Amino acid sequence: MQKSQTTSQPPFVTILGIESSCDETALAIIRQSGSSKPEIPEIIGEVLYSQIEAHSPYGGVVPEIAARAHAERIPLLLSEIMTQANINFSDIDAIATTSEPGLIGGILVGLMVAKGIAVAHQKPLICINHLEGHALSPRLTDDVPFPYLLLLASGGHCQILIVYDIDHYELLGSTIDDAAGEAFDKVAKILELGMPGGPAVEKLALEGNPQTYPLPRPLKGTDTPNFSFSGLKTAVMRILETHNTINQADLCASFQNAVSDCFIDRMQIAMQLFTQKTGIQSGICVVAGGVAANQYIRGKLDQLCQKKGFTFHAPPMKYCTDNGAMIAYAGLERYKRGIFSPLDYAAKARSPLGTRGSPLALAQAHAVRDQLIKAIPNLSEDNFA
Repeated sequence: MQKSQTTSQPPFVTILGIESSCDETALAIIRQSGSSKPEIPEIIGEVLYSQIEAHSPYGGVVPEIAARAHAERIPLLLSEIMTQANINFSDIDAIATTSEPGLIGGILVGLMVAKGIAVAHQKPLICINHLEGHALSPRLTDDVPFPYLLLLASGGHCQILIVYDIDHYELLGSTIDDAAGEAFDKVAKILELGMPGGPAVEKLALEGNPQTYPLPRPLKGTDTPNFSFSGLKTAVMRILETHNTINQADLCASFQNAVSDCFIDRMQIAMQLFTQKTGIQSGICVVAGGVAANQYIRGKLDQLCQKKGFTFHAPPMKYCTDNGAMIAYAGLERYKRGIFSPLDYAAKARSPLGTRGSPLALAQAHAVRDQLIKAIPNLSEDNFA
């Protein structure tokens, strides 16, 4: 459990961030003034080791290979980043590390390293939800005030949230099956475009006509801003099975356009909910996560924001994908609030961000509830309030 403590602010706060939740081994050191009105933090050290080459022969990330690579690389990257930043561990105020969600083997490697540094150098440990790192990533380089509407779209996650403050998120909608980035990767695999799948599809789509192949827009027009991308991926497979010849560029462009249409339709509902819940008519809309690096999708969301009177923000391209700087920044914000983690904090493969579970989890829970009510006499919905 995270613990809140009162801390006196030093002239500068310096945080080491470690990210190892998937196939990127990433570390960063950021520094920010400890004044009451701090400026945008300075990134004084940043290193990243990509495992794409190791996983490419398998067409996807292999958890065992990823964990082994993290274990081999983190010590080397630690030495490199300390030299790059020209500081010692004594100069660092706290160690922030991804503790959830993701591939459990990789998370454990980063968490154990962070705990070791914290104990050896008597520094606070700050465990970070990987999704919170993405949620706060625009604030790493820009002054983006709370609250804001967030579309968090990556390889493993697709959610719409209201970001009220650090550790205060409200989930408005999420995917009921595949994440958007996962759908991009699967389409790339079907078309044998290689890894990483998302950028490969986006690159080929630049040469294609997005109106060529009719693809579905799952859940479009429904009242709740949830997503479903599994059927869209299946529709791509059906086109390949039923057409003698296909133009891959046209198919990629059609698929990308369909995903974009789903985002636009769902975000319009989310904007209405944001205004209702916050009372803010012209709010801030942020897109973050790996899919936020897609320029076509960024452009469509920017156009929607202009139409609806929202201000559009997205992190720089390098901070859309997994990186150590976003973890360090989330740690910085928690450090300033005195929110630290115990040394026995456990890694988690799954961990939601927001005040309610995913639509799929809720549906499953409701199904179990209904079965129990039917099976047990005198049991009603009131027992599950």
